[in-house]
Amino acid sequence: MAAAPDTRIQLCGHLVALLEGRRVEEALPGRQGRLLFAYLVLNRLRPSPRAELVAALWAQAPPAGADSALSALLSKLRVALGAERLEGRGELRLVLPPDARVDVEAAAEALHRAESCVARAAWAEAWGPARVALHVTTRVFLAGHEAPWVEEERRRLAGLRLRALECVAASSLGLRGSELAAAERAARALVEAAPFRDSGHRYLMRALAAGGNAAEALVVYERFRTLLRDELGVTPDATTRELHRALLAATAGGPGEI
Repeated sequence: MAAAPDTRIQLCGHLVALLEGRRVEEALPGRQGRLLFAYLVLNRLRPSPRAELVAALWAQAPPAGADSALSALLSKLRVALGAERLEGRGELRLVLPPDARVDVEAAAEALHRAESCVARAAWAEAWGPARVALHVTTRVFLAGHEAPWVEEERRRLAGLRLRALECVAASSLGLRGSELAAAERAARALVEAAPFRDSGHRYLMRALAAGGNAAEALVVYERFRTLLRDELGVTPDATTRELHRALLAATAGGPGEI
């Protein structure tokens, strides 16, 4: 039996819509049509009332004929996708094949698998899904579009990206060898994106120490400690302080687990 044609939707970066083997993104009705399509993709597990769709398209100041404009967009969307893909009139739902792959959903699922593997110290198993999650979440969601729900999704994906960077750093540190450079890159990206987050500094300290740069790892700690003191009036968390003590012991030739 022949495999069913692929359905893949990419919402991060350049919009790609492959519907049962047919590319349809160029047939979507302009910027508003792409925005509407993306909203329906994300919310396809439930019907969306027309008023909700109007708000998604024109959050600040809906035009006087917003409902008519929405009807026109939906009509063009049915032509582009196929009438059977849009269910309902007063409430609408996009119907995709059960095996459809949507990049933001795939990223969340991959991140869940990666975090589960990291928790089990299954470093090789964590590496692949962590990279998948990071690859998706590094791209801008619906680049060129602005709306409150778009910004909310970008914030959600930014949070996923931080967790993906943690998984990449952890799995690369666990694998050691040539992956230490990847661990350091992921840790530096995490520190840059979330400078007050302890985990990024810890991963960076561990990566540097594992690469033979324990003194530089100590400098990372001191900079972090100073940042927290000056900006927030707090200290690094207990785990980070313990890592610092282990580094000090190791550089002094004493025992210390890093």
